[in-house]
Amino acid sequence: MRFDARVEVTLREGIADPEGATIERALPALGFTGVHEVRAGRSFRLVVDADSEADARVLAQSLADRLLANPVLELAAVELAAR
Repeated sequence: MRFDARVEVTLREGIADPEGATIERALPALGFTGVHEVRAGRSFRLVVDADSEADARVLAQSLADRLLANPVLELAAVELAAR
C-alpha cells in the first residue's frame, strides 16, 4: 500500500525561535493584529510504501527522527493518508 506522509518539524517548547520572533515583530507593520506566539518550522511531504498504516507511520517517524529533525532541539509530527 502507498501512503502520503507529511512530517512537520518544529522547535521544542523552550527553545528560542528567532525566525518566529522576527515574523511576529513584523506582523503589526503589515496590518496584522492579535497574532501571538509565532513559531516557525519545516514541512516535508513524501510517499511511503508499507504493508499497513502502522508500518508506514513507524517508517515515516523513524525517517523523521533520524534524518529530518534534530531530536535534541526539534519535534517531528507525522500525518498519514492512504492513497
